[in-house]
Amino acid sequence: MKILYGIQGTGNGHTTRARVMAKALAEKGVDVDYVFSGREPEQYFDMERFGNYRTFQGLTFVHQHGKVNYFQTVKKASLWQLWRDIKSLDVSQYDLILNDFEPVTAWAARLAGKKVINISHQAVFTNHKVPSKGLSWLNRQILKYFAPAELSLGVHWFHYGETIIPPFIEREIAIANSSEDILVYMPFEDVSDIIDLLNSQHNHRFVVYHPDVKENSETMGIALRTPCRKGFLQELERCSGVIANAGFELSSEALCVGKKLLLKPLDGQFEQASNAETLSQLGLATVMNGLDEAELERWLELPENEAINYPSDPAPLVEWLIAGDYSHPEALCQKLWKPISLPQFSATVGDSKVKPIELT
Repeated sequence: MKILYGIQGTGNGHTTRARVMAKALAEKGVDVDYVFSGREPEQYFDMERFGNYRTFQGLTFVHQHGKVNYFQTVKKASLWQLWRDIKSLDVSQYDLILNDFEPVTAWAARLAGKKVINISHQAVFTNHKVPSKGLSWLNRQILKYFAPAELSLGVHWFHYGETIIPPFIEREIAIANSSEDILVYMPFEDVSDIIDLLNSQHNHRFVVYHPDVKENSETMGIALRTPCRKGFLQELERCSGVIANAGFELSSEALCVGKKLLLKPLDGQFEQASNAETLSQLGLATVMNGLDEAELERWLELPENEAINYPSDPAPLVEWLIAGDYSHPEALCQKLWKPISLPQFSATVGDSKVKPIELT
């Protein structure tokens, strides 16, 4: 079986999920070519698992000072280049196209009449009844046409009684020497704004990873770190809490290791607003709408979360993909959720309480 796997490169969440999938696909002997778009080629890091991957410009949102800048997003979008990349990508040799919200591979496959299976967090907002916030008509159209697919599997923290699969979490070996440090990852905020927020808390040490940090340094209880996947995962294992934007993958990783979460969603980005709303409803995170010192101080006094044993091995999903019968994903969802011990929370969508999925 030969697969083309398209991954959205904006941020690190999609790449993190793809690393877990790439390992499982390799272990099953599947031949996979990887395509990334949405980021400058030199900005990717720790990409060894993807072999000789390809990159395209794709489409991405421009953000400034923790907000989506829609004017700059439209201005910098090169639709002509996108169309040229789509037309140039030959997908004829592939048996299956996997997609994680990546437009070049999705549209190239559609033009060629190839089947696309979308495995992404974005899919939960188009095909399932889950909590959402700020999901406008325009957002729905973007979700529908950005990376079209014949079959979509949404990835989420809770199944909501729908055909949704759980996140797969790649963990470092547990570190015995835990610390009281706070891990900070807010790539959509300016580093100076993050430092201003943290400077008010002199009794705590913060470890800040940020793509704009070019050299490791430390001053006044704030350690600045350059992007490094291995170092980041080690800090995640040992820290006492995580401050982040409301991306999906990092929140998933923090929940898996039982770390309390303080989230500041990217302003103007409905997905992050919806993520923050969901985790707040489930009692799994605290949300601040701005870089709020008072909210930070209150959150620092909270205890850690109960860890959720999300799976680390997507082998059942890979086996399902290899088998080739995609007509009824319900059995796959049941198999993936059954061993997960979820906290006792009341899940609702709108005014309706969610019925649990039947796990047999």
